[in-house]
Amino acid sequence: MYIEHVPNRNSPPAILLRESYRDGNKVKKRTLANLSSLPAEVIEGLKVLLRGGVAVPSAEEAFVIERSLPHGHVAAVLGAARACGAEQWFAPAPAALRAVLMALLVARVVSPASKLATHRMLRDETATHSLSRLLSLGGVELEQAYAALDWLGEAQEDIEKRLASKHLAGSMLVLYDLTSTWVTGDCCELAARGYSR
Repeated sequence: MYIEHVPNRNSPPAILLRESYRDGNKVKKRTLANLSSLPAEVIEGLKVLLRGGVAVPSAEEAFVIERSLPHGHVAAVLGAARACGAEQWFAPAPAALRAVLMALLVARVVSPASKLATHRMLRDETATHSLSRLLSLGGVELEQAYAALDWLGEAQEDIEKRLASKHLAGSMLVLYDLTSTWVTGDCCELAARGYSR
């Protein structure tokens, strides 16, 4: 099948959808449809389709990538946090803060930064990865981030005790020898206990 333009003397050319076939040794053509009434864009799209393409000449013309956020490392850390039971650590928190707390935890591992920088990477407009979309955070306000940090500061001791009872059961205390560590400064607690080599 192909599209053929047939000129007319005193009128616009006829645009026909035609098919070639063999009749013995002769090649003949038959008209399947008159496409003259269709807009030019539709006819061009049909030409592309008949050549084996898609309705648009190329994907670059049809789609524009506005933004692509890194995702794999975020999904891996979020999956590991959930597997460790991190959602249970934040269960006593207000419902509005739980997703923000999880985001702060994952963001600290994925890309450690200041509180303000973490807030910026969780906002849709300035996101540096897909974390806020994975947790369906929408627009995280700075007050939400600070409220989550306040709650985390109050709950830190309880969370640490639960983690210690779970992971440090049957273990022993380990002391590190810091005598061969180079320590500098005037107000260093470690320097007061030994000497630098």
